[in-house]
Amino acid sequence: MILFTPESKHESIKMTALIFSFVTFALSLFLWVWFDNASAHFQFVEKYSWIPIANIHFYIGIDGISLFLVILNTFLFPVCILASWDSVKTNLKEYMIAFLFMETLLTGVFCVLDLLLFYIFFEGVLIPMFLIIGVWGSRERRIRAAYQLFLYTLLGSLLMLLAILAIYFQVGTTDLQILYTAEFSEGKQIFFWLAFFASFAVKVPMLPFHIWLPEAHVEAPTAGSVILAGILLKLGGYGLLRFSIPLFPLASIYFTPLVYTMSVLAVMYASLTTLRQVDLKRIIAYSSVAHMNFVTIGLFALNVQGIEGAMILMLSHGLVSSALFLGVGVLYDRYHTRLLRYYSGLVMTMPIFITILLFLTLANIGTPGTSSFVGEFLVILGAFQANSIVAVLGGTSLILGAAYSLWLYNRIAYGNLKTYYIHGFSDLNRREAAIMAPFILMILVMGIYPEIFLDVMHPSVVQAINIHVANLGEFS
Repeated sequence: MILFTPESKHESIKMTALIFSFVTFALSLFLWVWFDNASAHFQFVEKYSWIPIANIHFYIGIDGISLFLVILNTFLFPVCILASWDSVKTNLKEYMIAFLFMETLLTGVFCVLDLLLFYIFFEGVLIPMFLIIGVWGSRERRIRAAYQLFLYTLLGSLLMLLAILAIYFQVGTTDLQILYTAEFSEGKQIFFWLAFFASFAVKVPMLPFHIWLPEAHVEAPTAGSVILAGILLKLGGYGLLRFSIPLFPLASIYFTPLVYTMSVLAVMYASLTTLRQVDLKRIIAYSSVAHMNFVTIGLFALNVQGIEGAMILMLSHGLVSSALFLGVGVLYDRYHTRLLRYYSGLVMTMPIFITILLFLTLANIGTPGTSSFVGEFLVILGAFQANSIVAVLGGTSLILGAAYSLWLYNRIAYGNLKTYYIHGFSDLNRREAAIMAPFILMILVMGIYPEIFLDVMHPSVVQAINIHVANLGEFS
């Protein structure tokens, strides 16, 4: 519909995009309503023959692991369209098409149950994100940042494509349900695991594959940063849990020390680097690296507490970091700078904004009562059962996270107003306050009553661990 709307009708384009993205979000909520919490099997399954001669099917369905990622994805896109309402002036039509196209692909990533289809959706996401950063980015280096994102993720994923082809030639299908029962030799498992890990580690991102992320965040428009932090960083964690751990159990255990080492180093390095940043977006980008590597510690604890904690932490990070990027967007729209030294004393001129920022800062730290606390607690609990040293070292992110989060808040909120840099202050308008409200509500709901999320996830997480153990048992 947007494609056939004249470029000059900006309001029609924006309203069409908003209505359709909101309808998609409403439909995704019905998945939650009709979801059978007691079942570990894939639900709402649709299977159609796609390439019959090659035994490849269009096969989709969701379980407790993918359900909330689908809902988070569909929730963030109407938010992004509202956040871009007044800030995008040029090529608005193409901008909205790129976002809706990306929503389609991301929804596909979390729903597909065919390895080849997963690869197509997984890589397809790169195209609209490349355009969003390269065309609508905010600074001169946006082209460089777009190419960094494209090349880093593409090179990693080429290895995954080779592994998928090798799996197909051995098993004769890319159907995930059949692959869960397939046997791979020890040598092949190690090769396949490394090939998949090369792709997923870039998306997490893990050290030293993280270079593209701060650059992409700084150059992307606000809505692009929200999708990057809220959804794209979850593709790596989702891929590890859905494919690497159940399909290649021997290799997963063999490489667990490597993952732990990379994760702990990334948590410490990213947290300490965050303390040194002066750009608001870079601060949140580096904190995202620390949080997502904490997620991988939980995933490779290979127990229920660790994996469920990692899932909750992914959802929490999707809400908290997205809201923080929206907050940075609010400041940038008004004052056209993201450099920290120009901001001070905003508690006197933007009290509503500063109150919301305080809540998000506490959520980012993992204060009890917020969603991050539940996720971090479960990850540390699971990690302690697997490796107490890793749990202690990974736990340093909580201390360092408090340091950089509170220091950032203190420098923005308090001190003297720098009126020689910034004149004319205005607090949040109704649209901006309405965008922030659902984030605050969901962070509180997940923090106070996480059971409604954990009950849905639990059977699927147990099933993933059972598949891992069953496939492992074939070698014992």
